[in-house]
Amino acid sequence: MPPEHAAGHNLMPATVETGALCPLDTPRFLCDEMLQGLGEWLRVAGYDTRLPETGTEDRDVLAMAVAENRWLVTRDRALALHRDGPLYVLLLESGGQDACIRELTGKLNLDWLHAPFSRCKRCNTPFREGPLPGSSASPESSPQTLLHCTQCHQTFWKGSHVRRMREKLREFNRWRRTE
Repeated sequence: MPPEHAAGHNLMPATVETGALCPLDTPRFLCDEMLQGLGEWLRVAGYDTRLPETGTEDRDVLAMAVAENRWLVTRDRALALHRDGPLYVLLLESGGQDACIRELTGKLNLDWLHAPFSRCKRCNTPFREGPLPGSSASPESSPQTLLHCTQCHQTFWKGSHVRRMREKLREFNRWRRTE
């Protein structure tokens, strides 16, 4: 059953051995080069989302999706024609980021408030709460909760930008199906 016909189910790509889609609680994604902005929003929503290096060949991007059992989200029709394409590729027809988000939400009934602000938007690593290890700052010295990424060593805090981003996630959720 192709992903676009999986109404109401969060599905993951099949393993190559079984050839069947597997229902899972939380989908994992790989967004191709054309959809990096969408990939960053998926990370903001808390979804494990890979973004390949710029210039990665299509066959290598699809091989990553297969090896890691991820949906490959793309607007590239040629990717869907590859041997494993029908099992792993979520082809979006829409143009523009908001239209792609709306289409993806409709295809998977995706919850954009899944686990907001739990992953690094830059590198996909789950956040840790508190100051960076080895820093002299203490949680008590900051009036705001600090989140840090153990991979790219960025520190984030829940400022006004988080409120605006959370509102965008709520807007994306308006496109979900109610069942």
